[in-house]
Amino acid sequence: MSEDIKVDQEIKLPAADQLVLSSSPHLSTSDTVRKIMYKVLLALLPAVLAGVWFFGLKALLVIVSCTVFCVGAEALWCVLAKKPVKNTILDGSAAVTGVLLALNLPAGVPLYVPLIGAFLAIWLGKQVYGGIGNNPFNPAIVARVGLLIAFPALLTTWYAPRNFNKSFGYDNFVTFEQRIAVEKGEKKLDAVTCATPLGLVKTAPKDELSQGFFAHPQMLKDYFIGNRPGCIGETCVPALLLGFFILLAFKLINWRIPVCYVGTVAVITAVAHMISPAFTPEPLFHLLTGGLLLGAIFMATDMVTSPITPVGAIVFGVGCGIVTAVIRLWGNYPEGVSFSILLMNALVPLIDRYCGIRPFGYTVKREKKEVAK
Repeated sequence: MSEDIKVDQEIKLPAADQLVLSSSPHLSTSDTVRKIMYKVLLALLPAVLAGVWFFGLKALLVIVSCTVFCVGAEALWCVLAKKPVKNTILDGSAAVTGVLLALNLPAGVPLYVPLIGAFLAIWLGKQVYGGIGNNPFNPAIVARVGLLIAFPALLTTWYAPRNFNKSFGYDNFVTFEQRIAVEKGEKKLDAVTCATPLGLVKTAPKDELSQGFFAHPQMLKDYFIGNRPGCIGETCVPALLLGFFILLAFKLINWRIPVCYVGTVAVITAVAHMISPAFTPEPLFHLLTGGLLLGAIFMATDMVTSPITPVGAIVFGVGCGIVTAVIRLWGNYPEGVSFSILLMNALVPLIDRYCGIRPFGYTVKREKKEVAK
């Protein structure tokens, strides 16, 4: 039967001049670096607005300064390296780095801190490796850790947010003298510095931890809203979650990284709390305080410094969560987000190597072993 079938049409291959020869990847998209960065800035906008609302104009000054300094540092590098300046500074990557750096700083830091941080982020964390797409570490985290090492006092001086004196447990976050001055108006105060929830837990008596004082429902509500001391962009959970959904809508991040990151911290702190309630508060406290959500959503998901495979993303997120939980529970430093992401960034090449997807049709060649007769 098959022999009787006649081919009516001749199969013709395209001419050689019609073929396009190019290197991978062969899939294209309408997104450009500029479009992606502007979308990230849009996702960061809720956290920026929340930070300005809670910490006032001093927070806005830090955000604007970091952004301008980062763009200026990138322009200066391009001039010195004789690279195109306009396209580089307009792609939005330096602005994203500046905003992220600002959101990781306390409100009211001296302006020389954002200036030094901008050069650390752009020169040391990005351009020295070849520019955008080549940096192994998140530039904003490089600057954050560098500033913390250089200026530990300035980077751990936290300012009280708007209406903080009306929050539950306010007396435990500020000194007695500060509270009296605020309530009676005996002194004119430009700002009130206080401890963060994580900082208080590190030095709190065991009986207060066992009674769940720092995880009181009203305090957890303040933590969620953002009415607590901390960095500019880490306090307001609804703003961070809104940014998370914006990033997901634009398909700019791998959801596995933040979910596994936050989930790992929740599991480890839950087990630690179950074993000894006097050792650490319940996991919800750890999820709502510190820079966990800011780091998990906007910094660990950086497409340049995070794994590209689904399994690798899970390993990366779990690794960040383990390091963060270990530092918070057993380290001397109350927070561990920046250090965990920086450490896992260094392991990304190994993660991608061992968690890579096997190409279709690929088989492992095995050497035949001679069987002795």
